Amino acid sequence: MSTKIPVAVLAATGSVGQRFVQLLDRHPLFEVVALTASDRTTGQKYGQACHWILPGDMPGWAAEMTLLPTEAASAATPLAFSALPAEAALEIEPEFARAGTLVCSNASAYRNEPDVPILLPEVNPDQAAILEAQRRRRGWTGGIVTNSNCTSTGMTVALKALQDAFGLRRVFAVSMQALSGAGYPGVSALDIVDNVIPWIRGEEEKVEWEPRKMLGSLRGEEIVPADFRISAHTNRVAVVDGHMVCLSIELANPATPEEAARVLAEYQAPEAARDLPSAPRPVIVVRREPDRPQPRLDRMTGNGMATVVGRVRPDPLFDIKMVVFSHNTIRGAAGGSIYNAELLARLKVIGR
Repeated sequence: MSTKIPVAVLAATGSVGQRFVQLLDRHPLFEVVALTASDRTTGQKYGQACHWILPGDMPGWAAEMTLLPTEAASAATPLAFSALPAEAALEIEPEFARAGTLVCSNASAYRNEPDVPILLPEVNPDQAAILEAQRRRRGWTGGIVTNSNCTSTGMTVALKALQDAFGLRRVFAVSMQALSGAGYPGVSALDIVDNVIPWIRGEEEKVEWEPRKMLGSLRGEEIVPADFRISAHTNRVAVVDGHMVCLSIELANPATPEEAARVLAEYQAPEAARDLPSAPRPVIVVRREPDRPQPRLDRMTGNGMATVVGRVRPDPLFDIKMVVFSHNTIRGAAGGSIYNAELLARLKVIGR
């Protein structure tokens, strides 16, 4: 008999749902027992209903699973990975939480709630403690934990290292975001070929706020954002996978680029998250070449879970500037949710 935790993947046929299925294949802690999809495909085999778009083959066990309606999955699983669109997540995820399922969500629906953590295990595992207040306040026996917007992920990991060492005052961020961040089929070729789209709905607001929540602190029964400011420009570019962010940073205590690069390279996750199956080792990879990071060369660093930083140099307006890169559908989406669940399993908050 398996001792693994049974899990469901909600909205399993979409691009993020497929990444969940791929990353959960042979996972040491979790076993997928339910895959859900829209009414149009429920009752079909996953292999028939899912147009697989990822490199490598669909896992055989997944291909033979029958797709369930989403509401049916909560009865069987103490843990669910949600790839639901935000509008659907707004209604469906609380139903799972009330039924005793802990939802690790990729959706943005509940990120703004003061009692819902946006977890990055290598940054803020202490914020998982807010689940106790969330359950008490909402009358849930399960709960909702989110991962961040995929653009916020890598930059927040880098900012955490600098916050701990020097403090933060202001951050100016310009993103170059991959096509896969728009889901499948994503952006029309006629829109993106020979083009850059300098607007992504809702992204700038998320990038300006979410890192501050993740780098904030627990006070009573809510998470208070960190006291620094972010200004963001977000752009869609013709790259398949991987989000790049150019950062200019004003530190509370100025540092040289060499000092900043050393702090970034030496940063370690808090002990609770350091040796989990999905933990990147090292957390941050600092590239010294003048033309790195690059999406094609660096997206799979640390199996797609590491944050890659390059071009750390002086900034004539602030203190330092750098380029941060991370894989948006692995570290910034499905892989991040799985890493969150590994942490929650270690903290023994999964279960009914």
